[in-house]
Order: sequence, then C-alpha cells, then structure tokens
Amino acid sequence: MQHALPMPGDIGLTQISGNVGRLIRIGQWLNGNGFADYQHAFLVLPDGMIVEAEPGGATIRPLSAYDGANILYVCPEGLTDRQRDAIGAAGRRYEGVPYSFLDYLAIAVHRLRIPFPGLRRYVAATGHMICSQLVDQSYHDAGIHLFSDGRWPGYVTPGALFQRLADF
Repeated sequence: MQHALPMPGDIGLTQISGNVGRLIRIGQWLNGNGFADYQHAFLVLPDGMIVEAEPGGATIRPLSAYDGANILYVCPEGLTDRQRDAIGAAGRRYEGVPYSFLDYLAIAVHRLRIPFPGLRRYVAATGHMICSQLVDQSYHDAGIHLFSDGRWPGYVTPGALFQRLADF
C-alpha cells in the first residue's frame, strides 16, 4: 500500500543522485531488482522522526530533512497502531549501526547461488546494515515479515521493498 502522508511504521523510498546512486542501481540490478528508481529506504518513526542507515552509521533525524524530496511512502496494508509502535521502537534500536556497501555484494552472491558457506552468518556477524536491511529487520523484530519467500532480512534491497509494497 502506498500513500502521500507518512505515518509511523511507513517506509520512505527515494532516489540517490550521483555515483553512489548509480552504484546502488547496479547493485540492485545484480540482485534481480532491475534498475529500480529507488536506491534508499528509511523508516518513519513517531513524532516526525525517521531512522535511516547511512555510510557513517544509522541516524535518527527529523522527517523534515526530506522536505521537497520525491519520496514514495509504502507499507503493508492493515498495520495497526500497536504494530506501527512496535516497528518504530525496533527501528530506534538500530541508531548508530554501521553501514556496509559490501552487503550488496553479499546479497548478489546469495541471489546468484554462488557457494559461500557461512555467508548469512558473516553478514549478520558484521553488525552492518544497508538502509533496506534496517527497515526489513525492524519489521521482522516487530513480528511482521514483509516477504513471504523465506528470505532472511539481510537479503533485501530498496528495489525489493519497492517491488513488494508499491502499487503498480
């Protein structure tokens, strides 16, 4: 489901310009999400705040930081206020978690079924998260599975969130 006014628990999807955005688009293509128009995801928290993974570590900041930006807000249908609160509480716990572009490579290795024993354990052990992993893990921690294909929360890109939740 998508809508214009963000609510706690919503996922914001947006574009990243420049070389970083291009690299993420390529990473998403390698992961089977095509050249998705969205390269970044963040989680809306209560009180007009968001949490987002960034190269310097996950940050909580005002939603107003995205004023004027082209944002698509999505979420599963039928979230209750209690679920939205649980998602937000889970997301807040990831403030400061480090970021790693290598997670895109790990996701691609997993998708291409390249034998890499212990890959999932390695990705989890690093404690790093890209933006979409943080969002998916926050939902997972709140007891909500965004994907029904059995994927581990570490194997998700912003493009995968778009494909799963956006109304086409």
